[in-house]
Amino acid sequence: MDTATEYGRLVIAPREALFAHVVALAEAQRQRRASRHFTWALSGGQTPQDWCRWAAQPGALPPELVAETHFTVSDERMVTLNDAQSNFGNAERLLLSPLGVPREHRHPWVVAYEPAAAAEAYRRTWLILAGPGASYDVCMLGLGDDGHTASFFPGTPLFTDDGGLPFAAVDAGAKGWRLTITPTGLRTCGSIIVMVLGSGKAEALRRVLRGNEEWSQVPAKILATVSDRVTWLVDEAAAARL
Repeated sequence: MDTATEYGRLVIAPREALFAHVVALAEAQRQRRASRHFTWALSGGQTPQDWCRWAAQPGALPPELVAETHFTVSDERMVTLNDAQSNFGNAERLLLSPLGVPREHRHPWVVAYEPAAAAEAYRRTWLILAGPGASYDVCMLGLGDDGHTASFFPGTPLFTDDGGLPFAAVDAGAKGWRLTITPTGLRTCGSIIVMVLGSGKAEALRRVLRGNEEWSQVPAKILATVSDRVTWLVDEAAAARL
């Protein structure tokens, strides 16, 4: 199934087909990019980790795509790279190191700094890589059980004011400080890919695509503002309540 929604294109297919579709979307974006460097933000969570394991297999990613890509993550916890909760650390262990991606093409958030300074240092890096105000050519996102995506949690202050900047540090309460792309940053992404797999995500996906709650309650609804560049990759289990 491949259909348009107010939140972007919805593709429902088996898991392996969805994994391959990520590559096709990224390669298509690489071919039409305008920036000098091709940038790809991976995501955190179990589903992206499963995709990384798949993508690390020989032949899963075109060599040219790997060679040209500068990799990062769309949001991050304030933990060191060797921590099991580090999004970029997991991406390195599961994908970047197995593929032999050079160090100069790996761009973690600078978690050694205080949160605001870390977000600013990251913004400066992206200013060099992508140009003024730009974020990512490809941005991968997930969907939390509470309807969050990136580090947009229910009640996030970023929906009220993100400072007009593409990246920010945000205090997520009990979840601690997070570093994340912002709503402003989403508007400068080339292609946004949201992968949602498994029956455990069915209710959250229904709340986003079919529910009547506000963005503040179901933050992934923010993707309606950038629907022209969003693709939802969903398996049948996750789509069961649509």
